[in-house]
Amino acid sequence: MDTMLIWGIVLIGLAVVLGFAELFVPSHGALGLTSGVLALTGVICMFKYDTTWGVSTGLALIVLAPIGVGFGMKIWPHTPLGKRIIGAPTEEQLRQDRQKEEAAKAARRALVGKQGTVLTDLRPVGKVDIEGVRHEVLSETSFLSAGTRVRVTHADLQLIKVREV
Repeated sequence: MDTMLIWGIVLIGLAVVLGFAELFVPSHGALGLTSGVLALTGVICMFKYDTTWGVSTGLALIVLAPIGVGFGMKIWPHTPLGKRIIGAPTEEQLRQDRQKEEAAKAARRALVGKQGTVLTDLRPVGKVDIEGVRHEVLSETSFLSAGTRVRVTHADLQLIKVREV
C-alpha cells in the first residue's frame, strides 16, 4: 500500500473519532474544527494517491458528514446518554413541574369572586391587595383610583381581571 493512501485512511479515521468525541467533550467546537481539518487533509492525501480515491472519499464525506451532524443535533439529545449529558429533566421532574403548575392554576382560580383594595391606580393595570397579598391586575372597566374596592372576575396564570364592587 502507498503511504498517501494509509495517511488518508488514518486522517479520516481520526476525523471520525474526533467528530464523535465532540458529542461528549465540551471543547466549544475545537474538536469539531480539528475533525474537519483532518478530514480535509485526509481527502487531499487520497487525491495524492489517486484521483478516483480522492473524488470518492470527498463525495462520501460530503454525504456522510451532514448525516453525522444531523444525528448529533436531532437524534442524539433524545437518547438516554444524550439526555443524561445534556441534563434533560427526568419523568419525575416533569411530573413535579406539572403538579406545581396545576397547584398554581388552582390557587389563581380560587381568587375569582374575592374582593380586594386597589393599591395603585388601575390605568387599566395596577396593584391590588387581595387578602394581604399584592397582585398585578387588569381593570375590566376604565380607570380605578387607589383605595377602590374591587372583585376578581377572572384569574389564570397570566392575568387577573377585576371590576369595581
